[in-house]
Amino acid sequence: MYVSNMNKSDIKKSLLFCLFSLLPFLSLHTQAAQTRYLMDIVDVQGIRDNQLVGYGLVVGLNGTGDRSQVRFTSQSVVNMLKQFGVQVDGRNDPKLKNVAAVAIHGNVPPLASPGQKIDVTVSSLGDAKSLRGGTLLMAPLRAIDGEIYAVAQGNLVVGGISAEGKSGSSITINSPTVGTIPGGALLENSLSSSFADDVNIVLNLRSPSFKTARNIERAINGVFGPEVAAADSNAKVIVKGPSSHRQRVTFMSMLEELQIEQGRKSPRVVFNSRTGTVVMGGDVVVRKAAVSHGNLTVSIVERQQVSQPNGGNFGDAAGDTVVTNDSSVDVDLGNGRMFVWQEGIELEQVVKAVNSLGASPMDLMAILQALDEAGALEAELIVI
Repeated sequence: MYVSNMNKSDIKKSLLFCLFSLLPFLSLHTQAAQTRYLMDIVDVQGIRDNQLVGYGLVVGLNGTGDRSQVRFTSQSVVNMLKQFGVQVDGRNDPKLKNVAAVAIHGNVPPLASPGQKIDVTVSSLGDAKSLRGGTLLMAPLRAIDGEIYAVAQGNLVVGGISAEGKSGSSITINSPTVGTIPGGALLENSLSSSFADDVNIVLNLRSPSFKTARNIERAINGVFGPEVAAADSNAKVIVKGPSSHRQRVTFMSMLEELQIEQGRKSPRVVFNSRTGTVVMGGDVVVRKAAVSHGNLTVSIVERQQVSQPNGGNFGDAAGDTVVTNDSSVDVDLGNGRMFVWQEGIELEQVVKAVNSLGASPMDLMAILQALDEAGALEAELIVI
C-alpha cells in the first residue's frame, strides 16, 4: 500500500539513492578487474634462472646408439676407460652400438643453493636412433663463465619411440633421441646474484608502460613512505630496500601482496609467417576503410604431340617425324570484391567478411598489412 501511494518524484529519489549507494561497489569491482599483483607484472633484477650445458655419454642402449662413423663417441669412451685404468688400442675405434654422445642442458632456479636438484634434458649429438632405456653417466654442467656448477647422472625418460623393419620401412612417434632426467643434476656450487648485495631493488616491467611504472611508484610509497620507490623509466622502477637479508625477505613478501593498476596496453595482431597462424586481441578495431583483395592465378599447360607425315607417291621421300609443343596459358583474376568497413568496426567482423569469401590466413595477413600501412588498423602488427 505504501509503494502504490508514492509519487513519481519519490520513486526517482529512491532510484538515485540506490544508484549512488552502488557506485562504490561498482568502482571497486572495476578497479579489481584492472589490477594485478606486483610480482605478476615485474621481474626483480638479480632473481633469474641460470642456464647450464654439458657433454656426456648415454650407455645401456639396445643397439640404438651411435654408429662407428661418429668418431667423437668412440674417442670419449676411450678417454673415459683410460681414467679407470683400462687401456684401449687407439688405432682401432671400438664398435659401440650401445653408447651415444649427448648434449645436456638445464636451468638453475634463482638463488639456488648447493645440494639442490634440477631437471635436465638430454639430446643426441650423433646418429643414435633412440635413447630409450639408456643411462647418463656422470657429466659436468658448466655456465657461461666456463665453471662447473652441477653434475648430471641418471636414467632417461624418453617419450618418443622408433621402429624399423628389415625392408627399410620405419615409423617414428615424437622424438626418441631426446629424453629428460627429473632431478638428474645436483648443484655443487651456487651462482652469484646481485639481489642481496645491491643497495636498491630494481623492478623491470614485463610490459613497459609509463602509467604502470607511475602506479607502482605510488603504491609502494603509499605503504612504505615517500621517496622509497622512484620510476626510472617506463620499464624500470628503483626501490630502496633494507640492507639486512632477513628484513629484505620481509620487505619483498610485502611487495608481493601489492595490487597495481596497469596502464593501457596497445592491442596486438600477431602473425606467424611460417605457419600462417593469426592471433588477434579482442579490442582491435578498424577505422573506416575500403578494401579490395583478389587472387591472380596464371596456369600454363604444356602438351607435346608427335607429327609423322606419310610419304607421297612410291618414289617420293617420306616426311620427317617431329615433336610439336602445344601451350595453353590461362589467367584467372579471382573474385576481387570490395568491402567498405565503417568507423570503429571490430576486427571480428572483418575476419568474418574475409572468411566468407574462402580466403586463406595468408590473404587475411595481406589485408591486415595493407590496413596497417593505410593507418586504418588500431593495433600493433607483429610478425614472427
